[in-house]
Amino acid sequence: MRDLGVGAYRFSIAWPRVLPMGRGAANEAGLAFYDRLIDGLLAAGIEPWLCLYHWDLPQALQDQGGWLNRDIAGWFADYAQLVASRFGDRVRRFATFNEPSVFTLFGYGFAWHPPGTTDPAGLHQAIHHVNLAHGAGVDVLRAHAPLASVGAIHNMQPARPVARTPADDAAAALLDEYWNKAFPEAQILGHYPPALARAIEPYVQAGDMDRICRKPDWFGVNHYSPVYARADAKAPLGFAWADAPPGVPRSPIGWQVDPDAFRDTLIDVDRRYRLPIYVLENGAGAVEAPNAAGAVVDLERVDFLASYTGALREAVLAGADVRGYFVWSLLDNFEWGAGYASRFGLVYVDYPTQRRIPKASARWYAQLIRGEGLARAGQ
Repeated sequence: MRDLGVGAYRFSIAWPRVLPMGRGAANEAGLAFYDRLIDGLLAAGIEPWLCLYHWDLPQALQDQGGWLNRDIAGWFADYAQLVASRFGDRVRRFATFNEPSVFTLFGYGFAWHPPGTTDPAGLHQAIHHVNLAHGAGVDVLRAHAPLASVGAIHNMQPARPVARTPADDAAAALLDEYWNKAFPEAQILGHYPPALARAIEPYVQAGDMDRICRKPDWFGVNHYSPVYARADAKAPLGFAWADAPPGVPRSPIGWQVDPDAFRDTLIDVDRRYRLPIYVLENGAGAVEAPNAAGAVVDLERVDFLASYTGALREAVLAGADVRGYFVWSLLDNFEWGAGYASRFGLVYVDYPTQRRIPKASARWYAQLIRGEGLARAGQ
């Protein structure tokens, strides 16, 4: 990272690593691991950006209901206090959650992620309890790391209908509430979007929205591509996730490439929430391997990053207050449902040997940071 010229590194604490039972006794070896990481970053002149929750919930807490148990807001606050007290002397950037829409909608709506259920009532409870945990976490971070700048990281991607029919338009509007608005609307504006507000109302107690609405210092955006919905009366939520229409440009793993959507998203987030924006994830996945010469020449990723950073510049010129940009990701790594097959890294990881091979995109990115901004690697 120092050789690339990177000025900041975003990572997440694994709750089970530092509190194996979710509560109670801390695991000193786990905390010491993050001490070494943070100290190493600072020694290299790189600012650590710490996220409290990137989807890994201690099994002991899941056994007590997990995000369906309202008590989890307090459990999360205790965990946040441990992290802030341990690392707040060196870390100045904290995020409460990464992409809460993903682990709630995919975990309780579509059964794609743990706990693997299709339970609308559970989904609405989980959304509300995550928001309560966010509010409690912000309070704890500000109390125990008073110099910290606190935010949350949201996936923000236009929700589009597969077909321009009234039914699919309604499906896309509902997906937009679950995907883009369920969390930032409550956390920043103090209310849920209309359809979700009706569904979540049975789980809201007096004072809850005040506990949730803790204006952050910045807004974290994760963006890859638009998302699509189609009406499905038989689906638990009344709509189905859909693939992008045929014929659109796609990344090597099939995700739509649409830098204009990125530009428009940044402008919309700026106008809606009026907070400094940091792009915490943006990048392209591929199934790739070194060539005969041992190099990884990922020109499609270079083109993706060139077009998306260009779109970011256009958003800034249009007035969006974007303060920073993080590529997903530095290294190839475990990509949830895709496992180790999809590679997003600027650096190739040979998993059996752990050898690191900087890709063409790493060289391009270093040049971009230095201000050269080459359009293609090798030019």
